[in-house]
Amino acid sequence: MSERVWDRFLTDQDHAHLERRDKKGRIGFGARPAVLSVDNYRQAVGDEPQPLLDAIESWPSSTGLAGWNALEHIETLFSVARAASLPIIHVTGLLPQESGVSGWRHTTRGEVERTDADAERELRRYDIVPQAAPVHGEVVLRKAAPSAFFGTPLMAHLTSQHIDTLIVCGESTSGCVRATVVDGRSYRLRMIVVEECVYDRHEAPHAINLFDMNQKYADVLGLDEVTSWIEQRVSGR
Repeated sequence: MSERVWDRFLTDQDHAHLERRDKKGRIGFGARPAVLSVDNYRQAVGDEPQPLLDAIESWPSSTGLAGWNALEHIETLFSVARAASLPIIHVTGLLPQESGVSGWRHTTRGEVERTDADAERELRRYDIVPQAAPVHGEVVLRKAAPSAFFGTPLMAHLTSQHIDTLIVCGESTSGCVRATVVDGRSYRLRMIVVEECVYDRHEAPHAINLFDMNQKYADVLGLDEVTSWIEQRVSGR
């Protein structure tokens, strides 16, 4: 990928620095990869494809069309991964109504008048959308913090399955995806972020967080490169 999504957000000094410093080597894929799907739930995309400013009227945390576009690529990633028998691990939110644990975004800004429609949306906000839904036998974990690792058995599961590489998709790039990638690399896992398969509601944080993760914690790769690697792994080439 010659031109990267973050290039237009970097200053002339940033570009000059990158030219002069040693080129970053890749972390690379390991021996036992798995796909990690982070927060591909209803709250992030709403019920139908809509531009962001329309979507937030019903779903205030929607990512608008960015999420719907990414979901098309996530379907491709899942299809290739399943054909190659790669594990897919799904992570979504933990409803306070079911767990008694308040969410990490809980605030005390005062009560807002809520309608029956608001209450209905609240109860299904962490439903994984059909495009990224798990199939029988795939692991589903629930979290009450940004990182997929915090307060979940994710690391124990990865250790038990000898998984050393996580191929990450989902949202938001600047939030839960980044938190998960940083924690995963802190555990010395190889982290691969699929550029077309992560999304955010704001363009600049999306691009700059991809840049920063690629510089420090992960390999940010295009979908074609990732799926090609998976297919070649299966064929033994």
